[in-house]
Amino acid sequence: MIFVKIVLDSFQQAVQQLTSNKLRSFLTLLGITIGIFCVIAVLSSVDSLEENIVQSFEKFGNDVIYVDKWPWEEDPGQNFYKYMARPNADLNDLKQIQNKSKLFQSASLAVFLPGRTTKFMDVVVEGAYLAGITEDYNKIIKLDFEDGNYFSARDFQVGSNQAILGNKLAVSLFPKENGIGKEIKIGGQKFQVVGILKTEGKSIISIMPNDEAIFIPYNTARKLVSINSSSNWGTLLSVKANKGVDLDELKYEVSSIIRPGRGLKPREKDNFSINRITMLTNLVDKVFGVINFAGFIIGLFSMLVGAFGVANIMFVSVKERTNLIGIKMAIGAKRYFILLEYLIEAIILCIIGGLFGLFIVWGALFIISKLLEFPIYMSIQNIALGISLSIIIGIVAGIIPAIIASRMDPVEAIRK
Repeated sequence: MIFVKIVLDSFQQAVQQLTSNKLRSFLTLLGITIGIFCVIAVLSSVDSLEENIVQSFEKFGNDVIYVDKWPWEEDPGQNFYKYMARPNADLNDLKQIQNKSKLFQSASLAVFLPGRTTKFMDVVVEGAYLAGITEDYNKIIKLDFEDGNYFSARDFQVGSNQAILGNKLAVSLFPKENGIGKEIKIGGQKFQVVGILKTEGKSIISIMPNDEAIFIPYNTARKLVSINSSSNWGTLLSVKANKGVDLDELKYEVSSIIRPGRGLKPREKDNFSINRITMLTNLVDKVFGVINFAGFIIGLFSMLVGAFGVANIMFVSVKERTNLIGIKMAIGAKRYFILLEYLIEAIILCIIGGLFGLFIVWGALFIISKLLEFPIYMSIQNIALGISLSIIIGIVAGIIPAIIASRMDPVEAIRK
């Protein structure tokens, strides 16, 4: 009960400090407010961006490895010609894995043909990219359909001229009607639309922008362009692990299958790279970790300035209430009661400043989210961090004035 009374008295005195001299209180708490705003605004923005990017990567599966000529964890510009000279993943690699692997669940090969002109009647769309895919592609990278369906096994076998369209592309081609069953022209050839994908929505990084994509069977793509291990078209071989299989085990197995399939001798280096999505997410974590640290340091300096302001107002408060401190101690108040009273008052002042900062962050993120149509949120963890930082700054700012107040001589304090 005594502690509750101390907290209530401290709260009343904090409110009195704020209301008795509004300008001084505003300037004092401004540093805390700005500091919390800087830290939490940066952390919330970075967390939202990082989550969006990681979710974009995770669409490709945490249980999948990708065979490519390029390593994902290295800047391709550093050894461009070395990696460019490597052969592309091809159907031979895919068939070797399908026939010999014991640890895989599904495997698929995709070839990407950018910059295709697509036409429906008088509507022309430039720049759509074409993806030729094999049968198990949808088992590895899930395609969500708004209308229509996936290709049949026969479509893959014979290379039918059928296509699945991304949502944005479909809306551009068929603004007033359903595109299923309609014929479109891609590079002068006719294709029948059998499926339309759901929209992916806003994303900071889109490795494969499905909203603007056209998917066709792999054998159909081979009719349009020459696809082999030395062609300039980008290919990607995806291998999904069986349930319970460690990806490192799958990686070693796939490597041991591809090497002899490509005629590599035991001492020759791999002419391919085996990548995982975690390589990209780890890079993202490092980049955003640096940004978070920089934002925290900037906000910390601002909060230190605010802490000096709160400390100053607490010194003034102790001096103004010296007589009252002496009376309280004379009638039996313990020294730690006085210390707690002024320390809690400083903490409450900082919490009020921090709450203002959090409110401004929430308002700013809400407006930005509406303008950009991109979700930026303030998590419970960041709110708790903002309040915790406010409490810490309150302790730092109030501890010395509180100690001075608690060590006063009652008689001398009453005389003053």
